[in-house]
Amino acid sequence: MNSVGAFRHLQAEATAWRHHLHENPELEYRLYNTARFVAEKLASFGVDRIETGIAETGIVALIDGKCGEGPRIALRADMDALPILEQSQKLWSSKASGKMHACGHDGHMAMLLGAAKYLATTRRFKGAVALIFQPAEEDGIGGKKMVQAGIMERFSITKVFGLHNVPGMEVGKFGICHGPIMAALDEFDLIVKGRGGHAAKPHEAIDPVVIAAQIILGLQTLVSRYTNPIEALVISVTKFSAARAYNVIPDQVEVAGSVRTLVPDLRDFAERQILSSARGIARGFGADVELRYCRSGPVTVNHAEETDLAIKAARNLVGPTSVDDKILPRMGSEDFAYMLEARPGAIIFLGNGSTASLHHPAYDFNDDTLPYGIGYWVNLVETVLAI
Repeated sequence: MNSVGAFRHLQAEATAWRHHLHENPELEYRLYNTARFVAEKLASFGVDRIETGIAETGIVALIDGKCGEGPRIALRADMDALPILEQSQKLWSSKASGKMHACGHDGHMAMLLGAAKYLATTRRFKGAVALIFQPAEEDGIGGKKMVQAGIMERFSITKVFGLHNVPGMEVGKFGICHGPIMAALDEFDLIVKGRGGHAAKPHEAIDPVVIAAQIILGLQTLVSRYTNPIEALVISVTKFSAARAYNVIPDQVEVAGSVRTLVPDLRDFAERQILSSARGIARGFGADVELRYCRSGPVTVNHAEETDLAIKAARNLVGPTSVDDKILPRMGSEDFAYMLEARPGAIIFLGNGSTASLHHPAYDFNDDTLPYGIGYWVNLVETVLAI
């Protein structure tokens, strides 16, 4: 197995790729220039097969090992940016106003491209590796659409692996755990229906603003008093839309937010109890509610054998003390979960150092992280597909 020193020669080139991608962010499925750049680099490395246009702009590339027949595993990187105005002040800041790589997908692509270049040259493995470059992770269904496009079957993938950077974790450190590692994501829209009127005469109205405020507070008791504190549940109200005038009590108020959990049964509980709690409060004031509840993504669950392989590959790269294999699950969500439902695999976290947090306008991927991600991918392939 290789230590990280074996990959530092790729850092300067991978940094140049990363800066180019950072300067030219694209959103969701409209990744035409991004996908073209990735495909051109893969072709220049001499990979054996490239298929583009999967789930609109997704890519799968294959590299065959030099030792004949064997299984085929997949490595996945996400490609899309976020609709955020960048404030990083870096020389390579986004050239597209209102768009930026605020989650490090530029770094994820650069690391997988670096691994592709290395693996296409050395090919010290049996079977084959499929490189998945996925669109629309940020809207939560790009991974699902690639699975629905049949990539697991078309490319005979037997295992699938992911990687994500983590600000606040030291560069060169890895974190992973068995089982649930990231939360399911659900979204809800709640309409509180009252009776509008003049703000000077609230007694003649049924004020949905006051009722909605009571509902928002009431929802927090579902977390603090109705669920086991060991079983994580997060309900966050993030939108509130009422009247636009100072002197109007509106007929209705729209409240929306997200639900995250690591336990599938809690999704059923949340959907049922959000409506029950909101309706009970509203009807107590003479109002009513409507609920739209959308299940956006499942729990991301690492499989046992594949998690052990990921731990082995990371420890061979940086040593046992730099890999925490018992991190606490994170309540963020990840559409890589759909790929882990389709095939056994695991996702691992890689330290990004003391940078701004993900989705922050001052965030930037740490280029010092690049050789660690490249090295992890290579070691993983050479571990899983050992000759």
